[in-house]
Amino acid sequence: MRFFKETNIQFIKHSKTAISVSAAFLLVSLVSVFLIRGLNYSIDFTGGTLVQVQFSKEASTGEIRGALAKVNLQNSTIQKSAGLNEFMIRVAESESIENIPKTVSEGLRTLQDNTFDIRRTDQVGPKIGKELQNAAILAIISAIFVIGVYISIRFQFRFAVGAVVALIHDVLFTIGIFSLAQLEISLTTIAAFLTIVGYSLNDTIVLYDRIRENLKVMRLDKIETIVNKSINETLSRTIITSVTTFIVVFVLAFAAGEVRIFAIAMIIGVIVGTYSSIFIAGPVLIAWQHKFNAQKK
Repeated sequence: MRFFKETNIQFIKHSKTAISVSAAFLLVSLVSVFLIRGLNYSIDFTGGTLVQVQFSKEASTGEIRGALAKVNLQNSTIQKSAGLNEFMIRVAESESIENIPKTVSEGLRTLQDNTFDIRRTDQVGPKIGKELQNAAILAIISAIFVIGVYISIRFQFRFAVGAVVALIHDVLFTIGIFSLAQLEISLTTIAAFLTIVGYSLNDTIVLYDRIRENLKVMRLDKIETIVNKSINETLSRTIITSVTTFIVVFVLAFAAGEVRIFAIAMIIGVIVGTYSSIFIAGPVLIAWQHKFNAQKK
């Protein structure tokens, strides 16, 4: 089934503009991550205690912080959750407080006429959190490296360069949005990042397979013409796959808890992955081909 028939959109003609926009946003993302806002790590990576609380009546973060101040937990991070009257309370590791969930409960009991129910508690030591953080970074880098080797074997090294650049672009793009919006990065988010890598690769492989076929048929044509024709020929399949995936993750974005963060990451990944397959993977392949031909001369 082809959603678009015989399209001839000049994607490569506008690729320089697209790459410039991507480069500008990635620069902003890197500045945000390393110099301004940083990343909002969950206790999975920082260590500490997470207490998810649901109140019987409406409550404000100010009221909750005031109640926690009575038990010396005023520096806790308090965030409104997706559930009704539900809050996430994150407390850093403390040597003076042994049982943080119990202490949080004692503080919240001082709220007048507002009972509460502790829905979930998670505790992670700082050492384990740091180890998980390093493992998460290694997992993403390893996945991209293995994918690069796989593309080199299945296609050629020049194809692998385009695929790896597109994947790095997608991951950094998503991390940048998470930094700017201060969305929480947890183990679930890392799983979403790895899923994004797989999804983006799927689109890129379909495009590269068509490029490889057209290279045999259109030997006398320029590489720009071949890549642009291949993008147009796979455009229908790309749009259908992206839209159907987007609908599913969009619905999940209304769920509560970590599923919502996973869905948000996937929404960003679907959009950026589709974009990079068209405007990053193809143009990088063209640039590498020109460099390779220049070296041969």
